[in-house]
Amino acid sequence: MKKILSVEDYLLDNPMFSASLHTLRALLLEAGLVECIKWNAPVYTINGKNVIGLGAFKNHFCLWFFNGVLLSDTHKLLHNAQEGKTKALRQLRFTNKNEINKAIILEYIKEAITNQELGKEVKPTKTKPKDIIVPIELQTAFNNNSALHSAFKLLSLSKQREYCNYITEAKREATKLSRIEKIIPMIIQNKGLHDKYKNC
Repeated sequence: MKKILSVEDYLLDNPMFSASLHTLRALLLEAGLVECIKWNAPVYTINGKNVIGLGAFKNHFCLWFFNGVLLSDTHKLLHNAQEGKTKALRQLRFTNKNEINKAIILEYIKEAITNQELGKEVKPTKTKPKDIIVPIELQTAFNNNSALHSAFKLLSLSKQREYCNYITEAKREATKLSRIEKIIPMIIQNKGLHDKYKNC
């Protein structure tokens, strides 16, 4: 998987939707969000908190709202990419540039910013120990890398749980991101987090 070092790299890597991604990027920056790269894709933050991600896929491009479930969704445009699994993330999806309505998109962006400034966010729910909760940072990595997600689903439940706990246990976001970078090749190779310590 190619490592994306800048938003410009990401746009060049997705020529089919490059012009449309430029348009969405301009709206995000116009709204005052801070631009960075996380999980190999553009992410836009406020006060260090993730608000919106920019994504391109084979047949569509989108805006990811990290706490999109809290948006009023007045125009009924938001998608849950994994119904029944994804609790907070919601996607504003497009297939061509003609679907971009700047005024409506800015409404969603501004509401997401306001929610974040008010401290509104979805907190992970406590579940029984046997349940696996995929942390939002890892889920975002899956959303941006379908091969990684497929490889993760092939792992045993115990290995999946080890990886999820490894990310969740990190207190700082920078630590979570560095841990995700570390485990991506291990997941792709169908290895568990602690395999090297186990006897064959």
